[in-house]
Parts: sequence; C-alpha cells; structure tokens
Amino acid sequence: MKKLDEIRRKIDEIDRNILDLLNLRAEIVKGIEELKRKEKLPIFDPSRERRIIEELSRRNKGPLTEKDIESIMGTIFKIYRGMFRPLKIAYLGPEGTFTHQAALKKFGERGEFISCKTIDNIFREVEKDRADYGVVPIENSMEGVVTHTLDTFIESNLNITAEILLDVHHYLLSNEKALTSIKKVFSHSQAIGQCWNWIVENLPDAKLIETESTTTAVKMAKREKNAAAIGSLTAADIYDIGVLAERIEDYGENITRFLVIGKSFSGKTGRDKTSILVSIKDKVGALHDILLHFKKNNINLTRIESRPSKKKAWDYIFFFDFIGHKDDVSVKNALKRIEKESVFLKILGSYPIGGKDV
Repeated sequence: MKKLDEIRRKIDEIDRNILDLLNLRAEIVKGIEELKRKEKLPIFDPSRERRIIEELSRRNKGPLTEKDIESIMGTIFKIYRGMFRPLKIAYLGPEGTFTHQAALKKFGERGEFISCKTIDNIFREVEKDRADYGVVPIENSMEGVVTHTLDTFIESNLNITAEILLDVHHYLLSNEKALTSIKKVFSHSQAIGQCWNWIVENLPDAKLIETESTTTAVKMAKREKNAAAIGSLTAADIYDIGVLAERIEDYGENITRFLVIGKSFSGKTGRDKTSILVSIKDKVGALHDILLHFKKNNINLTRIESRPSKKKAWDYIFFFDFIGHKDDVSVKNALKRIEKESVFLKILGSYPIGGKDV
C-alpha cells in the first residue's frame, strides 16, 4: 500500500501541474482572442488546430496513441474556443437533432447555439452576422447528398471552413417499458428508412408516422401513450425520455458529413480537402475536359455532383470535392486551367480533412 500511495502522490502532483498549465494556456488564449477580435480575424481556426495535433503526434513517444492526442486536444480546443466570448453557431434545429450533435461535437458546450428551421436560415444568420458560423448537413453514407445545401451554396458567398464527420446511431425512445406496448413510432423519414429492417422484425404491427425532424418525433412520443420515437441519445437526454432499444440502425457504418460555413478561409495543413462549383460550357466533351485537369495534376477527386442552375433549362452546375488545398501548386494549376474552360468557377473552401474523433 505504501508504494501505491507513493505512486498516487506523483500522479496528484502531475495533475496539479497539468491544471496550472491549462490555466496558463487559458490566459494566453484570452490575449489571442482579444487580438483576433481587434484585428477582425476569425476566432475559429481549424487549420491551426489540425497543425497543433499533427505536431504533437510527431513528438509523441507513447504510450498515448495518435487518436488519444487527437481526442485530448480536440476537447481542449472546444473548451478554450470562445471561452471569454462564446461563438454564435447556427444549426438545423430543433435542439437534439443530429446537426445539433455535430455542432456540439465541433464547438463544445460553450457555444451559443441558434436553432434554425431551414438550411437557408442558417446561411442567412451567418451572412447577416447574427451567427459567427453555421453547421449544415451535406451528405450521409446511406442516403447520399443533401441537395438543398448544394443549391444554397450557388447563391451564397459564404465559405466552407471545416467538415465534421458524425457517427449516426438511432435509438428507440419511449417512456413505455416494453416493445409490446408500442403501437406507433414517430420519426423523420430518413431515420425510419435507416432502421427499416429492425422495425419490420421487432415492431411489425406498429404504425409509422413521419415527422419533420427526429426531435419533433421525440416530443410527440413523450406526450402520447403506447408511442415511441426513433432519435438520438442527445435528444433522449434533452427531453428526458427513456431508451427502449439501442442502436437500431440496419447498417453500423452510418456516417453523416456536415460542413462548417463562415466568412473566412482555412490555411494549409497538408491534409486538406477543397470544394468548388463549376458551370461548364455547353459543348460536347466539356465535363471530360474539366476532369482531365484533375488527372493531369494528380488530384484525387472524392465527390462530383450536378445540380440544375435554375437559370435556364438543362443548364447544370457541378460540385467537386478533392484532396488538396487551394494554395497547393498542383491545385492552383488545375483550377487555373478549369477556370479558362468554364463559364465560371467558385472556390467554396479548403479545409482540414475531418475525422470521426474531432
């Protein structure tokens, strides 16, 4: 026991030193935040955060893993970000939605969160400086792209400053105590679709009722007898409703990608992604010619989507995601060529490649 007490005293001393250093860091962060606000610089700098994590990972001699470093520093960034004046974050509400979860994951509990009814509203809040940043869904690994977000980028001057990857897990939420008591299930159509096989197997006779969001479903299920909702653990905590079944989604690898939108660009980290939109010329082989410039410059395309321009019939705008930063030489070369061969090109943003842990 004497040896154990001695080891614990050492740990206590280390913990006190960590606390002192964290408070010292907070004082320095306060000075940086004040300077940034004075110079009208963005408070949120995801490229800087990524570079810190990568530098610490290079210096790390273990036993902490790279994921441990990423998790620890990600938590520190969330605590310190906007510590002295919380950032205002617009998200697709209401409170408890997966977009709200993504916003919490990136900005932590200190943020001042603004619930918006539509994706358009999120863009407007940021454009009119009523919010510092917005969080919008862009694609789901099961359901595909969120077209309304793409369409809104066409008319907006906002930039993408970061991406968030969120593991989506669905729970059957109810104040009933047994599955046999459930006569109706409320949820958003996407959530119902992602849990379809589980519902058929476990609640074959239940009436399925679609709602505008999973949060709305939770509120309705809480009010009614013999009812349940498909929602998140976050919603269960917020609205104080029980969990009747866990992780009922049909496929385990269910990831939704969100974008952080704002008025600034992110710097280079060496592990970046860039998003652009391009209106191509109306001629045979125009898209093929654009794609060739990515190949010639050895740029890896990760997504291509087309959307109607809504300016004339059969006129399309293409969205591209690719690996690299707009300031990389190879990317600059490709974009210069693409711009010459297109009606217009718009860089939506270059930002650190997101991970599921931060």
